[in-house]
Amino acid sequence: MKLIILAVVAVVLIVLILVGVTYNGLVRRRNGADNAWAQVGVQLKRRYDLIPNLVDTVQGYASHERSVFEEVAQARAAAINAHGPAAQAQAENALSGALKNLFAVAESYPELKASENFLNLQGELSDTENRIAYARQYYNDAVMGYNNATQTLPTNIVAGLTGFKSRELYDASDTEIGPVRVSFR
Repeated sequence: MKLIILAVVAVVLIVLILVGVTYNGLVRRRNGADNAWAQVGVQLKRRYDLIPNLVDTVQGYASHERSVFEEVAQARAAAINAHGPAAQAQAENALSGALKNLFAVAESYPELKASENFLNLQGELSDTENRIAYARQYYNDAVMGYNNATQTLPTNIVAGLTGFKSRELYDASDTEIGPVRVSFR
């Protein structure tokens, strides 16, 4: 009888330990996904901080292109106020389109393209875009690991009992995944 009681207690302890280890692993993965999302936010803030300087520089040369500047300002405001990966991705796509229009305006002004300030800002923005792409990739990797843990046995049992839910990936827009057009002038 004592042996049966000891065996039951041992099994219960082992199950409790496994549940605890599994729960802690889920918490680590969730925190990793939260941290990765925060890093995306850091890089996006850097981008948002650069854009007004870039607009001011272009505006100094092309002040009559008011609609382009307003489009960039509106897209930037929408991106700053977006919440969640899906809304953020959509707002960022609109902002990228507005920035493309801004750079198209800059192409019309050779003195602007030669401006050291414009070239520095353009380089900073390009570097920031690369950082954003890396942060998005890191976020998606962290979310994939977290989602795999919440959806596979045996961790999905603990995840379901303790309220862990799957997360959204940061999806690329159709224009970002489409074919690249190369133009030779």
